Amino acid sequence: MTEFLIGIDIGGTSVKIGIIENNGAILKKWEIPTNISNGGMAIVNDIWLSVREKVDSLNLNNTSIIGIGVGAPGFINAETGFVYEAVNIGWKNFDLANQLKEKSGLPVFVENDANIAVLGENWTGAGNQAQNLIAITLGTGVGGGIIANGSILSGENGMAGELGHIHVEENGYACNCGNRGCLETVTSATGIVRQAIEKIEAFPASLLGETYKKNKRITSKDVFELAKNGDSISNSIIKNTADILGRVIANMGVIINPSKVLIGGGVSTAGDQLIDEIRIAFEKHALPRVIEACEIKAAHLGNDAGIIGGAFLVLDKLHRNV
Repeated sequence: MTEFLIGIDIGGTSVKIGIIENNGAILKKWEIPTNISNGGMAIVNDIWLSVREKVDSLNLNNTSIIGIGVGAPGFINAETGFVYEAVNIGWKNFDLANQLKEKSGLPVFVENDANIAVLGENWTGAGNQAQNLIAITLGTGVGGGIIANGSILSGENGMAGELGHIHVEENGYACNCGNRGCLETVTSATGIVRQAIEKIEAFPASLLGETYKKNKRITSKDVFELAKNGDSISNSIIKNTADILGRVIANMGVIINPSKVLIGGGVSTAGDQLIDEIRIAFEKHALPRVIEACEIKAAHLGNDAGIIGGAFLVLDKLHRNV
């Protein structure tokens, strides 16, 4: 009998759900809205009702589903599946794993959403089941995850791999975490726009300034497009962004010594333009033996990484408990 796994990726706007085969192939995937009203109390019930409906519609045998793996935002105890706080959902001291286990009658395992995405990328995506890997997600913020010696690195209380909050600029921009000058204040889409605004203020007659004047706003995508078309100021923003990322990866290289660094998220859709510059900066800052071992490349799975990672988490946990 074929075994299936349920992978779930809970976000602030939508919950991505997948029924995954035990080789990582997606049998069915879909999304439901994240109901954050009343402190997100209905989310677990919404998820299970939706899963139950899909399982029935596919005529799957109940015993063919062996477990559920969930990626959730916020501060999580991966051993117990307890969510201490997930601000954008409204959860505080929320026993996610046990609530979903009670409804489903299945083993349930929970990890931080960034860590789940790393597991997915490493299983069937660009990681190729690396033993030592760093993933960086460049979006509105900067997320990340680390696999060290074959296992997700969670740390003492779940804070390992919070790459967006590495300090990179003295007296830098204020970050949502309460500190200033964090990586995500510079290298996220938001950070790139901040850099662009500074350049526009200094060079209002530049192509960047003209674009801002015409559109009444500037986006990170505009910066990459203008750089591609030869705008030197936009290009300088990309080089600065890449240099900071390359330096961070080089510093992490002597701690993790990864075989792969995967760059994902919305900003990474700029493609080789950004990743090539990150590679150049990494090779400028890193030790030669770190460079020899490490490949920097784009992540492959996009929005499917979380559900595939959730499925892998089930296999990993059940295998370890055998």
